[in-house]
Amino acid sequence: MAIRHVKPYSDEWLQQPTSYVRQVIGVLGPEVADWWEGPCDPRDATLKLVDGTALVWDEESGWRLGTFVSGGRGAHTELTGIRYLGHGLIPKPERVPSALSDARAGIGASSAWRPCYRSHRNCHDGFDVALDFYTRLIDA
Repeated sequence: MAIRHVKPYSDEWLQQPTSYVRQVIGVLGPEVADWWEGPCDPRDATLKLVDGTALVWDEESGWRLGTFVSGGRGAHTELTGIRYLGHGLIPKPERVPSALSDARAGIGASSAWRPCYRSHRNCHDGFDVALDFYTRLIDA
């Protein structure tokens, strides 16, 4: 199978994280009250949880948990009391619930310190190939 890179800032590129985020939503189930995509630079998505907290994913630091302050469709979300879930930039969706539990308890791989796995400016670093894996799972 040939490796296919998506053209940065194309509609397909902007939508690429959606398949991954939807898989995480499927695993978290009724714990997710609402969700939306944020803007790019970096691309992000917010999952507002039923307990008033939110999980935010972005393409530089992965998942973070915090108390929801503000945000909405097309806007970056502001959180307080942030804990980063760890386990990399795009952990397998089935690993997110246990990472979320660890972040809530302040244990495990979670951290108050922001990891920076990559820069959103590195559009040709292969990250689109990793996200494309989740797109192909949804399309199958």
